[in-house]
Amino acid sequence: MQIYLALGANLGDRYQAMHDAIQALDERIGPLVKCSSFYETAPVDFESQHLFLNVAACFETQLTVDEVLKETQKIEKEMGRTQKSHGGIHYDRIIDIDLLICGNLVVHTPDLDLPHPRMTERQFVMEPMAEIAPQLLHPVKGQTMAHLYHDLCSTQ
Repeated sequence: MQIYLALGANLGDRYQAMHDAIQALDERIGPLVKCSSFYETAPVDFESQHLFLNVAACFETQLTVDEVLKETQKIEKEMGRTQKSHGGIHYDRIIDIDLLICGNLVVHTPDLDLPHPRMTERQFVMEPMAEIAPQLLHPVKGQTMAHLYHDLCSTQ
């Protein structure tokens, strides 16, 4: 199954953090298929003096979605992430790994929502997704990443 992840970092050596996270994902989840360019963006939903570096990446995996989630959380912790966002409160972070789309799965559990419920509202997610997978269909909306990104840009 192909999975799409969003990675972000706004503390420390952001480029190194991205490299280390992508390497760990490649080793533990499955081979990297494609990775977007790096995008530098201002924080969203909280104030910080530190800009984010964002990428989208696609991996081929044999793991279940729950196993992928556990591995991403382990990687975040191993890289030094100490706080997770809760209840709309966000923090600066050395690494953030979000599951966006996992095949055509639609999942709603206390631990995970797939596709990511806010991905189509966030330019820092949709721009790199449109770069690496412009024709990928959103499993719920039924529109391509390119179309959803265009719609997002036209409303901002």
